[in-house]
Formats: sequence, structure tokens, C-alpha cells
Amino acid sequence: MAQHLAGIRVALTGPRKSKEMSLLVEKMGGIPLVRPAQGTVFLDDRNIRDGLVSWISDPPDWTVLTTGMGLDAIFDMAEDMEIADQLLDVLSESLIAARGYKTVNALRKRKLTPLVRDDDGSTDGLIREFAPHELAGQKVMLQLHGETAPKLVGWLEEQGAQVRQVLPYRHVPPEEGELAQLLNEILLHEVDAVAFTSGPQVRFLVEYAASKGKLEAMQEAFRQGVVPASVGRVTANAMREEGIEALVVPEDEKMGALIVELGRYYAARSADKADLLQ
Repeated sequence: MAQHLAGIRVALTGPRKSKEMSLLVEKMGGIPLVRPAQGTVFLDDRNIRDGLVSWISDPPDWTVLTTGMGLDAIFDMAEDMEIADQLLDVLSESLIAARGYKTVNALRKRKLTPLVRDDDGSTDGLIREFAPHELAGQKVMLQLHGETAPKLVGWLEEQGAQVRQVLPYRHVPPEEGELAQLLNEILLHEVDAVAFTSGPQVRFLVEYAASKGKLEAMQEAFRQGVVPASVGRVTANAMREEGIEALVVPEDEKMGALIVELGRYYAARSADKADLLQ
């Protein structure tokens, strides 16, 4: 494998697949630094069960789905509760809005098609496509992943919708020491790139930096040499909302593709420097 990351120090902020990503970074000549910016993700059984009871007993006019993994978890729980057929019936009768291709695929598996879907994988894109639809007085069931979505909820409520939420997962903050180490390395440019694989990782790091009065300094470090990389458009949008512009975002929104795309970025940068020196 081409050594496009030769000597490049890559901070990996995701707890999932960190070993596989580390191995790929090493194969490309880089130095992986595992720096979890997100703790364990727990399946929140109570939230799903309560949400399902509400969903089926009082069917919504609109169902808004934001992650394929979350929809799968909800159906797994519905199977366990022996109400999966009822949930499918309610979904079939509901108007559906979906964010992200994985969510659309999870719906397709169940022979469901969204009426509204985002145009770019982001919450903003979902809101743009939702805009022509009348939502005043409409009951909306919103499936999130493991964190709230104040912007989307706020917009839906501004349109007059009655919003209920179900969060299949619960994100746990990482150890403060992990965040302290990562923040320090970014500020001192002791890492060359930071690979984010979810919005919560971005938000946990930003909240920690802000609590230490170092948010602006961190944002500046990302503008002045430390390369911010994102696994996909949703995470890139979360970064943008926090004042960090992702310089590397793969078309194929997978962790392995993120490292390969990071290698391409550094290869292109090396080629540009070589041209300047000629």
C-alpha cells in the first residue's frame, strides 16, 4: 500500500474500529494515535420501549428518521415486544422523512419509501427539502440516534408541528483525561490530522475546549495546519456548526475510506509542494 501518510500523526477520535483504523494508518506509513472523544454508546431500552408504545398507540402524521442503525434498533426492540407488524403498519400509514442514505436503505429493506429526504446528508438538507410541506398541527415522531437535535426540533416546532422523540442510543462522554490530551496535542500541533467519525465526538471535544477557554485557539489550530477530517457529510456538518471546516470527507462514508482519502489529501499536498519547488 502506498505510503501516503508517511510520518503523519493521525488522531483517531472514535472508539469503534480504532484497531482496524490504526492498522490502516500504519500500512500507509502514518502514526495512529487513539484519542477517544466519545465514550461507550449504550442501547437505551427504556427510551425505545416507551417510544414504541407512544408511536403505536398514537400514530403520527409524519415519521422523521435520521439514522439507519437507529431504525434497525427500533425494529429489533419491536420484534422483542412482538409488535413489529404493528410498527410497520403505522409507518406504512405515515408520511416519512429520512436523512442519510443508510436510513433510506434501512427503509427500503422494509419496502418503505420516504416522501422527503435530505439533499446532502445533513440536517440542514433535510430541513430544506421539508420546507414546502405543511406541518402546522401535524404530529411528528422524530427518531434520533444518541443525542438531541435542537435545530431540527426547533424548526419543526416553529412550523407548528407537535414533536415526540425516540433516541435508541445514549452517548456517554469520554474520560476527561482523553479529551485533555487530544486538545493539548491539537493546540501544540503534536498531531497532523484528527479523524472524526461522529457528531458527538466533535461536540464533546468542543464543549471541553470551551470549558477550558480554549475553543478559539483550537479552531485556529484547525485552520493553521492541523487537518480536520470527517467520515461523512453528517459529521462534517456537525463540525461546521462548531466552527471547524472538514478538509477531508470521503464520498464513500466509511471509516476505512476516510483514512484512504486522508492519504490522498497528503499525497496531493506533497505533489503541490514539489511543483512549487521546481
